[in-house]
Amino acid sequence: MTTTSWDPELYRAFDDHRSRPFLDLLARVGETDPALTRVVDAGCGPGHLTGLLARRWPTATVEAFDSSPDMVAAARAAGVDATQVDVRDWTPPRDTGVLVTNAVLQWVPEHPDVLRRWMASLAPGAWIAVQVPGNFDAPSHVLTREVATLPQWRDRILLRGTETVLDPLGYADILAAAGADVDAWETTYLQRLDGDDPILRWISGTALRPVRDALDDDAYDAFVRELAPRLRAAYPPSADGGTWFPFRRVFAVARTR
Repeated sequence: MTTTSWDPELYRAFDDHRSRPFLDLLARVGETDPALTRVVDAGCGPGHLTGLLARRWPTATVEAFDSSPDMVAAARAAGVDATQVDVRDWTPPRDTGVLVTNAVLQWVPEHPDVLRRWMASLAPGAWIAVQVPGNFDAPSHVLTREVATLPQWRDRILLRGTETVLDPLGYADILAAAGADVDAWETTYLQRLDGDDPILRWISGTALRPVRDALDDDAYDAFVRELAPRLRAAYPPSADGGTWFPFRRVFAVARTR
């Protein structure tokens, strides 16, 4: 997470699709205390969703941070008072009432331990809401890993596989063991993408970022030329020209006791 570069504009290119899981996650947080002190957006990205927290809890202090300097700069440009911090180095202040981490922890291999540490720092009655992509066994990611193992790239690119995230039961066990009431689930969104090579464009903003960082311009262009036809074959367009992209997401919301 600390070595992956980000392009805020590319990330926001599919804003509606990326926002929906955040909204579904937030809907399951039951905090209604008007005296709520602090709400945290851990891994705020370009800050385009942080404002929803401020509107939901208008009297609370909303704290936002991200490990990417580019994302922090974009969030600040959007009016969010964001800071650059790695989730691995951050501890929730004791007065945190709601902690939201949306599509962040998949970049942190040791994030189960991070969650345990966060839970130990939260006061009774605090809420934590977690969402991670659960599509690492989807063709989009399997094919990317296959191309990365070709001789010309296998010594330069290291991509993690399905061990990247847990299933809902795995997160439920971690949060319940820390002494919390837990609601965990998964959803597969069937997203309609348009245009040429829409799957490639989608993963260019997320899954391909470590590949982009590992390769120079020419090598990355060659990687994309190898990957693109494989993605087209795996995700053919429908009769109306759109491309359906199933995207599994894993959610967990917990309230400490």
